[in-house]
Amino acid sequence: MSTAYKPVGWNRNKLIYDAVLLAGVVVYILLYLKLAPLLSPSVRAVDTPILRMRAFGSLAFLLLTVVLAMGPLARLDPRFLPLLYNRRHFGVLTAAVAFTHAMFVLDWYFAFSATPKLTALLTSNTSFGSLAGFPFEVFGVFALVILIVLAATSHDFWLSFLSPPVWKAIHMSVYAAYAAAVLHVGLGAVIGGSSPMAAVFLSAGLVALSVLHLLAGRQEKAIDEAVPRIEAETGWVDVGDLHEIEEGRAIIGVLPQGERVAVFRFKDRLSALSNLCSHQNGPIGEGKIVLGFATCPWHGYQYRLEDGCAPPPFRERVRKYRVKVVGTRVLVDPVAVPLGTRIEPLPVADALSVQSSSTPMTRISP
Repeated sequence: MSTAYKPVGWNRNKLIYDAVLLAGVVVYILLYLKLAPLLSPSVRAVDTPILRMRAFGSLAFLLLTVVLAMGPLARLDPRFLPLLYNRRHFGVLTAAVAFTHAMFVLDWYFAFSATPKLTALLTSNTSFGSLAGFPFEVFGVFALVILIVLAATSHDFWLSFLSPPVWKAIHMSVYAAYAAAVLHVGLGAVIGGSSPMAAVFLSAGLVALSVLHLLAGRQEKAIDEAVPRIEAETGWVDVGDLHEIEEGRAIIGVLPQGERVAVFRFKDRLSALSNLCSHQNGPIGEGKIVLGFATCPWHGYQYRLEDGCAPPPFRERVRKYRVKVVGTRVLVDPVAVPLGTRIEPLPVADALSVQSSSTPMTRISP
């Protein structure tokens, strides 16, 4: 979070995250340069500059695959949530690695070109009607342009300047970049006669990413299609069992109007907030309590449990809901209180001690 649009709000976690990323890049490149010639006879015959550009190119594709896998992984298993906190850094590094790959390509193949290097790259082969000679480089350039645009607009200044819907639409183009990268790598391997390892590498990444998105999508669909249980007398919504909520975490329920609500448990007290972060509609309930604040797993935006407001000097707010416990069931009032209204978290022990009997429940029709 930033009120002054600082380039990066550095903290210990970000420094460690970035240090691990950079170390991983260095290790991958060194291992590729050392092991690739040993594992593939066809690679042994290539020049060192070509080996270097392949190392950076394969790493860029791997990083882009991981970037797109973070979201579904975190939804399927909360242990992957730490990867999401600084995903922008991961994306910027991916663009930098892809750019380095492109520079190696231009410097090796077009170092002595009489025309500008990029012009020579795009005009030296125009066999668009032939698969065997198709200029696969155009797909790489297309993917690189998208990655650079996404890296350049990754800061919250652009989110505010462009408006969240426009910014989000632009950043969804990362999937177009990935599709172009798949075509670039795939056609390049076919035309260049690369080793079978290239096909295995490409196929494994594509299949893994597709499976993860399908599994996460099925899980999200099941949540959206769940029929809410409604308390007959009050109309409050049963979102789950009290024992399902881990300390410092939340369970997510769906209200009759289709909105999701996150019920957090912190110091054995319950608080219900909208599951949509005001920053980019991130899933607050998939995050955790950090320093007493509900923290969105996407970019670390935080909200007070009492009123859904971000701590000063920040001004973001999310909807707040009333919550109660009947038996061991956690119920939420589907009508949000006015933004900024303070409601003290519900002590679980007090809620259990005052109730006498469970209230009849019913299901609403889909």
